[in-house]
Amino acid sequence: MSGIEGKTIAITGASSGIGEAAARELARRGAHVVLGARRTDRLERLAADIVAAGGSARFRALDVTRLDDMQAFVAFAQAEYGRLDVIVNNAGVMPLSPLAALKIDEWNAMIDVNIRGVLHGIAAALPVMQAQGGGQVINVASTAGHRVWPSASVYCATKHAVLAISEGLRQEHDTLRVTVISPGVTTSELAETTSDAGIKAWLEDFRQVAIPAEAIARAIAYAVEQPDDVDVSEVIVRPAASAN
Repeated sequence: MSGIEGKTIAITGASSGIGEAAARELARRGAHVVLGARRTDRLERLAADIVAAGGSARFRALDVTRLDDMQAFVAFAQAEYGRLDVIVNNAGVMPLSPLAALKIDEWNAMIDVNIRGVLHGIAAALPVMQAQGGGQVINVASTAGHRVWPSASVYCATKHAVLAISEGLRQEHDTLRVTVISPGVTTSELAETTSDAGIKAWLEDFRQVAIPAEAIARAIAYAVEQPDDVDVSEVIVRPAASAN
């Protein structure tokens, strides 16, 4: 099956930002979307909006840092729609701070969500897709996976890891499509997890040129809609006004 219509697409971090925009865009194009995040009240409203607009959506509470939870999320998608064609590993956090601040709990949160969460998504979806004879894994990284900024070193390291993991997965499986979406500055709640006051002020200025999450959703849709023998390895989407 090529295109988007009729595909079952599971999306992590779907309660806001890129995840929410992707859910709306993919559902609008005829996909069955399965929404996962910790904030189920938002997922419920999003699913209701999609269904009211004529789309198909289900939702389930999801903590991507727990492998069993991710496996249950994928099993839920299968139970609801009979298969899993695409998983979008989108959940992420970005509490920036200088290394000298020693915000070790925040480092661990980024490692747990941004790296381990992607690995859990792969671990849950891969056996299903192998049994089906194909599928697509879309990992949301960042332009931070291509460079490093002061006070963002741990975040950048997690996004560099997503690129490496994705490329390894692609090379290991010739029946699996693997795509990395690397957004530049995008409208989302991601910056709200930063607790350092100085970095928060810098981020507010840095994010003045942010593009809407819908721009990233269209990039995800572009990767999904390609024929099954076409693998879009990476799409970098950044503001035209940004040098980063």
